[in-house]
Amino acid sequence: MYQFPGPGMTTYHCMIDLKPTANAIAFAHAVHNWFEMLKSAGKIENWQLQRRKLHLAGPGFGDFMLSVELRDLAQLDLAFAHLGEHQDVSLRAYEQMHGMIERCEVGLYRSYPDPVKAERLALI
Repeated sequence: MYQFPGPGMTTYHCMIDLKPTANAIAFAHAVHNWFEMLKSAGKIENWQLQRRKLHLAGPGFGDFMLSVELRDLAQLDLAFAHLGEHQDVSLRAYEQMHGMIERCEVGLYRSYPDPVKAERLALI
């Protein structure tokens, strides 16, 4: 019988295209500053920024893919709330990164299969 893995990570994926005037290296540094701040504050577990190679990707895929690992949805809520704390340093880091983005598509994924059958749950 198949054994489900233990509680898995929730992963927030972002497909990102930069504004034509944005510098890719400056963007990578801004992403590093913002997400390392979130990681050191315990708001996320880990993150990774990747860039499309050889322009090989289908429609809808951005030039950059950002993956953010979280323990669960509660930790994702903490990461979102971090912006609401209005700390000058974190707000500046976020705005520096976000200001370079022209388009961003996001998706929320979880380890699968897992013991929680989220597809079968509903509030209504």
